[in-house]
Amino acid sequence: MRKMGKRILIFTGGSLSDWAVEEIQDGDFLIGADRGAHFLIQHGKVPHVAVGDFDSVTEEEFGRIQRTSLETISCDALEKDLTDTELAFDLALSYDAEEIVIIGALGTRFDHSLANVHLLVKGLAKHVLCKIVDQKNEILLADRPMQIVKGKYSHVSLLPLTPQVTGITLEGFQYPLTNAVLTLGQSLGISNRLLDESGIVHLETGQLLIIKSRD
Repeated sequence: MRKMGKRILIFTGGSLSDWAVEEIQDGDFLIGADRGAHFLIQHGKVPHVAVGDFDSVTEEEFGRIQRTSLETISCDALEKDLTDTELAFDLALSYDAEEIVIIGALGTRFDHSLANVHLLVKGLAKHVLCKIVDQKNEILLADRPMQIVKGKYSHVSLLPLTPQVTGITLEGFQYPLTNAVLTLGQSLGISNRLLDESGIVHLETGQLLIIKSRD
């Protein structure tokens, strides 16, 4: 296991624009998945690792990725079983990071977007803080109490990823819950608000998606 610093940012091939570059902080370790690597290079950033089958870039763009990235891991599109994002995520999990942020994980392909949300389960199993960030949302997955910071977001929604999530108690939210149960198919946890800059979501069993969003 190689120590790569506090945060690993994965840039993948969903919806990306200038906002995504603003997420980068000094000291971040940058992984570009397929076209995500090209995006980083276009914006003057050097990927520490570029990974994928690179079927979403031209031969010329791939050459630039190879020349610019500190390391390139290329695989055959027909022989791999995982998406490029999952390849990058598994690579990130193999490093000693405190946090993994996936940027560009949401886009026009709902199947890819949903599969990327499911990757958070892997991070939870490894006890690594993982989240998906786009221009309007931040998505986390919790199986234990978690402090939620409002930041730039106006709403917080809670959705069960397992059939049930039990023992949900909210501190610091406009609409309180006490020892509640959320079941798949319910919308009870949608569009809550923090009363101050932070609050706490308590839970006892299950896996709970916590989605911070803004219009």
